[in-house]
Amino acid sequence: MDAAFTRMARALERRAGEIGLNGTPFALRLRDGAPVAFGDGEPAFTVVVNDRRGLAALASLDVTAAGEAYLDGALDLEGDVQKLLALRDLFTNRHPLRYAYRFVRPLLFGQVASDRKWIARHYDEDPDFFLLFLDRRHRCYSQGVFARDDEPLEDAITRKLDFAFEAARIEPGQRVLDIGGGWGAFTEYAGKRGVHVTSLTISKQSEAFINELIAREGLPCEVRLEHFFDHRPAAPYDAIVNLGVTEHLPDYPATLARYHALLKPGGRVYLDASAARAKHQTTDFFERHIYQGNGSQLCLHDYVAALSRTPLELEAVYNDRHNYALTTRGWAENLDRHREEIESRWGRAQYRKFQLYLWGCVDGFTRDIIQAYRLVLHRP
Repeated sequence: MDAAFTRMARALERRAGEIGLNGTPFALRLRDGAPVAFGDGEPAFTVVVNDRRGLAALASLDVTAAGEAYLDGALDLEGDVQKLLALRDLFTNRHPLRYAYRFVRPLLFGQVASDRKWIARHYDEDPDFFLLFLDRRHRCYSQGVFARDDEPLEDAITRKLDFAFEAARIEPGQRVLDIGGGWGAFTEYAGKRGVHVTSLTISKQSEAFINELIAREGLPCEVRLEHFFDHRPAAPYDAIVNLGVTEHLPDYPATLARYHALLKPGGRVYLDASAARAKHQTTDFFERHIYQGNGSQLCLHDYVAALSRTPLELEAVYNDRHNYALTTRGWAENLDRHREEIESRWGRAQYRKFQLYLWGCVDGFTRDIIQAYRLVLHRP
């Protein structure tokens, strides 16, 4: 395997030379071998090749093959995972057939049925797993709003929920629709303020968690195992809140039409989302192992263009890229602190999958590969 390792290292060095290393030195080594260094200075990380599968994955220069080899233990990592992910451009992401199928499936089976299958893949985990890395106060799976970079994640999430509540002009006694209940962040926050929240989810784990939360806290709320497109309430809502679900609603005209139909005149929609400058900008590894489906990070200019063709008004938009970088860093650090428990209860591959996901988000937001926004919409 030594000769094959040498050939792979040379190929990687050529590829690194083609695109530049961004000043980040790193190293490769066989499990029992000496490291081969790239760049000048002390390596920020070392990739360890444990067997021929790991060697073949690196030699392919395919991001999915390398990521899956790491999940399986054919590759290991020593050092700074964020610095490793900053060099993701060394690898290619060419899987056109798998990429195309994520758009074909909804045509064959319908968007709602497809979403039920895809969302369950990510969210129908033991809630304890998510609670180990989300903020402890609210369990909110979207960005906080930070007053300073070293502020506790919990305080930043509270500030975001305060903002959402005020921006949507929600008052006690009103009826509010919460799209994507998650682990009850908005249900609990607004319910304790006398708001009648109807929370929608298509995750059975989420439904059970929120039902238990409502009963335990005596909240004037309900949760429904129901897709947003299928929701038909008896009366329109005073406001709608969407914390990080726009990414799973890529049909902007259909989504905005439902907002308009579900909202009272004068009502507002608050939403926040991760974003990208091009719609459906994702990697095959992310789609296969993190969020399956035809979802897409918010493409702001496409969203605003679709909004301009509706009676709804864009009342405000806020750039949250730095806020989301800080949020995902908090999640990633929480995940790393609980590594031993996660690997013991859910396996090493589960820890590594979310390690790549969360630290990859930190890198993406930090380098402006991905963005994030808060939006406030108004129905006149």
